[in-house]
Amino acid sequence: MSNRLLAAARPNGRTALSSVVGRRRESVRRDDNSIAPETDIVVFSIIKPSACSECGAELCKGSFLKMEKQKPLCLECADLDHLAVLPRGDAALTRRSRKYSGLSAVIVKFSRSRRRYERQGLLVESHALERAQRECLDDEAQRLIARDRASLTRERADRQYLEQFAERVRSQYPGCPPNEADAIARHACQKYSGRIGRTSAAKMFDTKAIELAVKADIRHTHTEYDRLLSKGWERTEARSAVASKVVEVLGRWG
Repeated sequence: MSNRLLAAARPNGRTALSSVVGRRRESVRRDDNSIAPETDIVVFSIIKPSACSECGAELCKGSFLKMEKQKPLCLECADLDHLAVLPRGDAALTRRSRKYSGLSAVIVKFSRSRRRYERQGLLVESHALERAQRECLDDEAQRLIARDRASLTRERADRQYLEQFAERVRSQYPGCPPNEADAIARHACQKYSGRIGRTSAAKMFDTKAIELAVKADIRHTHTEYDRLLSKGWERTEARSAVASKVVEVLGRWG
């Protein structure tokens, strides 16, 4: 809190506060993250010690005070001490708590770096906060249920796609061992792999896409392709070297 406001907030302060607080409230309203309408009760989180002008209670740094008729009041004297503190950060919880609370106040704190008051949260009735928390938890539970259902749906769709892809491999290459057809499908259709099985053509079970997936499997599992790569061969050279073997296996399977 600025020195000017603090001087007036002390019991012996006599500086006129209406213009100061008015300007501070306006600075709060201009802050997109700290909007406080004219009708809001504003409570200040002080950054220097002060004192209540009514009961004389000392207010340490971080305490709340409310300005009333140009005088600082502690929450007890301002009849706000029964309210619960709700820190900023959860928009849904804040919105619901405020909706259900018959009495609420906006908490603001002066930022020295930005030279303005910024919203820190709300004071709301405890029952309103509890109700809002229950509703937010219920919403989160519903979101988790929906997310789980969507995940299960995607998993079922992926399993079905793998089964269909493997079946197309067996149909196009009857001589392909069943277990190998399943392995080709799993490898080619692995999610987020960018492999042929994840392309739109493969998902339409295009004959060429199936052939490319089978050739890739043969190259890696039935030829010396991987060993050639490990020796430093260029990919195109290694493919050329094993091309005849790939054609041979395709011929047996087809």
